[in-house]
This record gives sequence, structure tokens and C-alpha cells, in this order.
Amino acid sequence: MKLILTQEVDGLGSPGDVVEVKDGYARNYLIPRSLGVRWTRGGQKQVESIKAARASRSVRDQQHAEDLKSALEREPVAVQVKAGSEGRLFGSVTVTEIAASLAEAAGEQVDKRTIVVSQPIKSLGNHTVAVRLTDEVTATVALNVIPA
Repeated sequence: MKLILTQEVDGLGSPGDVVEVKDGYARNYLIPRSLGVRWTRGGQKQVESIKAARASRSVRDQQHAEDLKSALEREPVAVQVKAGSEGRLFGSVTVTEIAASLAEAAGEQVDKRTIVVSQPIKSLGNHTVAVRLTDEVTATVALNVIPA
């Protein structure tokens, strides 16, 4: 089935890309989650507008992304969470909590969908996460998880 991606899908493509996927993947995963829509000739105009908007944003934001990357990587970011006496957390650190701490440290909002946590953070101490600012710019951020 031919789809137009409306959001970024890891391993598949970026918004505005026209991709060919299996019918079940499209019907059961991509379309219900609004990650893509069926391709039509009228939809091709939508593809062109999405790509034009993405291109204008990427050119304008490239230098800004580099500046934000250097601000995020400058020093470890403290994330305060509830923890027990043994240092174990009640649950795990969420990307929403990480995004709030990054926004406080950098002075600018960071979209929580761009934060990549390789494994769940369930203990106090130092951890690292990746923040995909653009396709070419990825910041590696050191987190210091401390009890609240």
C-alpha cells in the first residue's frame, strides 16, 4: 500500500515521504496513529507542501540547532524524581520529565518526541540520552538523576 507519511517514523521516513508498506502495517499501525495517510493524486499536492515547509524550516533552523546542541551538551542536566531510601525510583524517568529539565537548563523548549532513551532510567546517578534536533544534528545529553 502506498502511504504519505505525516510524521517521522524511525526506519521508514520523514513527513512528506511517499512510502510503500505492507497492507497490515498501514491499516493496523500507521493510519490509526495518524503517522500516514493513503496516497492519492490529490494527496501529492499535500506531499509537496509538507516537503516545502520542512525544507524552509531545516534551512532556517540549522544554525539554531547547532547552538541548541552546544547548550545542551555543555554540562549535565539535573532531573529530580521521587526515589526510595535505597536509591531506586518509583517507576522510571519519563521523556516528559527529561524535556522539562532540558527546557529549564537550555532556556528553550525541547520536543519530547525528539528525545531518544535507549533503555528505561530506573536508578539515580548519571545517564545519557540522545536528542534528535534535526536529521543531521543529534545532541548527546548527560543526565544526573537526583532524588526530589
